[in-house]
Amino acid sequence: MKTAAVHSRINPDIKERAEAILDQLGLSPTEAIRMFYTQITLRNGLPFAVEIPNSETLAAIEDSRKGRRLQKHNSLEELLRSWDE
Repeated sequence: MKTAAVHSRINPDIKERAEAILDQLGLSPTEAIRMFYTQITLRNGLPFAVEIPNSETLAAIEDSRKGRRLQKHNSLEELLRSWDE
């Protein structure tokens, strides 16, 4: 028998957008929260990585935001070829 309740305040825009996605998946918010909590218990932690970025990653994020040191490619194939160079 389900008797516990979870109450949370969330940004209305995020709530609306998330619930639209859940609707497309055929899930109610309650079902999604139940799934999230179940995964937390099964994994003994969050079901996704939560990390503080290292200095290299932070620098890359900053460069990206400022448009520095970006590589642009016209196709996926061109991008993949650049990894071999």
